[in-house]
Amino acid sequence: MRLPFAPPLQPMLSSAAEALPAGDGWLFEPKWDGFRTLVFRDGDEILLQSRDEKPLNRYFPELLAPLADAFPERCVVDGEIVIVGVGGLDFEALLLRIHPAVSRVKLLAAQSPGSFVAWDLLALGDEDLREAPLADRRERLERVLAGVTSPVHLSPATRDRALATDWFRRFEGAGLDGVMAKRLDAPYRAGERTMVKVKHTRTADCVVAGFRWHKNGVGAMVGSLLLGLYDDGGTLHHVGVTAAFTNAVRKQLVAELAPLRRHALEGHPWRDWAEAQTEANATGQRLPGASSRWNRGKDLRWEPLRPERVCEVAYDHMQGTRFRHAAQFVRWRPDKRPHDCRYDQLEVTPPYELERVFGARSPGRPGSEPRQGS
Repeated sequence: MRLPFAPPLQPMLSSAAEALPAGDGWLFEPKWDGFRTLVFRDGDEILLQSRDEKPLNRYFPELLAPLADAFPERCVVDGEIVIVGVGGLDFEALLLRIHPAVSRVKLLAAQSPGSFVAWDLLALGDEDLREAPLADRRERLERVLAGVTSPVHLSPATRDRALATDWFRRFEGAGLDGVMAKRLDAPYRAGERTMVKVKHTRTADCVVAGFRWHKNGVGAMVGSLLLGLYDDGGTLHHVGVTAAFTNAVRKQLVAELAPLRRHALEGHPWRDWAEAQTEANATGQRLPGASSRWNRGKDLRWEPLRPERVCEVAYDHMQGTRFRHAAQFVRWRPDKRPHDCRYDQLEVTPPYELERVFGARSPGRPGSEPRQGS
C-alpha cells in the first residue's frame, strides 16, 4: 500500500478509571461494544486490521464497498466494527462472524450486516497525522466524513463533561458500555494506554453451581466459578463466570468447594446439559460445557457443585441474559439464600434508540445533543 506508513499498526489503547476526568482539554466519545478496527485504504485496496494486527476483510466483506464510497482515496482511519441488533449493539452476532466457512460468513453478512464507526484519522493522502493533536485529527475527520451514511458512521464526540456524563447514563440502553476520554492536545500513540475508559460497574449476588479447573492445575487449582441466577419460574440459568483469582486462592478453593462436590449431580439443575450439548450447539445456546466462543478448541468441561453457596460479583453490563464479560469476585455471601439470587435484583437499563446515538453529530460545541430520531 502506498501510504505514509504501512500496516500493521498497533492501535492506541486505554486504561480504566472510575469517573470521567475533570477539567478542560478532554474529548469524550461513547465506548462502542464491537471489534476495534484500523482501516487502511489505498485506492481500490482496503485492509481491515484487528486490534491484534490480523486482517478482518474475510469476516466483514459487506463493509468493503461502503468504506470505499465513504473514505478518501488514501487514508488510515481508527474505529470499531459493530453489528446493530433489535435491542442495540449485538456483540454476540459479531462473535459468530469469526467463522472459517466462507459460506457461513456470507450468510451472516446478509442476515446481520456490520457497520463501521470512525473516530480518528491517522493518515490522509501523503500526510502522517499521528503526531498531530487529537483536536486537529478530529476536525479533519469530520470534514472528510461529512455526509456519510449507514453503514459508515462518525462517532459522536463532545468536549462537555456534563453531556458525556449524560451519555454514560442514557447510551447504555443502546448497547454501549461506557464513555472514552481523550486529551485534545495528544498525538496518536500506537500501543500506549493514553485514552481513559469509564465503564458501568454493578454488583449482583449469584449462585455458585459449578467450576472449571485451571488449565495449568487440573485437580489442584480452580480456574473459574460458574455463576447462576434464578428466573421467576425457579429455573437456574448460567449467567457467566468469575475467574480473577491468585494461585493461592485457586488452591484454597479446591478444599473449600470439596464438600459441595459430593453428590453434586444428583438433582443438579444443569445435569442434563451434557446430553443437550448437541442441540445447544445447533441452536447457539450457551451452556457451561459448551465450546468457547473465543476459542473453539478450548476445553470448557465443568465440575458440578451443589448450588448452595452465594457470592457477590461486580459486572459491567448484561448481554441478553448473561454477563457481557467475566464478572469480578467481590466476596462470599453466607447471609444470602441461593433462591434469592434472581434476575429481578439486576438494574434494568431503559432502552435507547441507537440511531439517536449515531445522530449526535456536534462534537465541537459544548452542550451538543443527539438529534431526535434518525
